[in-house]
Amino acid sequence: MAKKSVASLQTGAKRLSKAIKMVKSPKTGAYTFVEAIMDPSAVDAFLAKK
Repeated sequence: MAKKSVASLQTGAKRLSKAIKMVKSPKTGAYTFVEAIMDPSAVDAFLAKK
């Protein structure tokens, strides 16, 4: 499944990456997943943000 989604993100000359981050809710304490499709150079900044 992962190979299929990664292959579909490579369109033409533009390469994209999908980043998934787990975030804890301050109100309930439950974890949620935040997904974003972005340029590979921006992934580290996305994962470093709180």
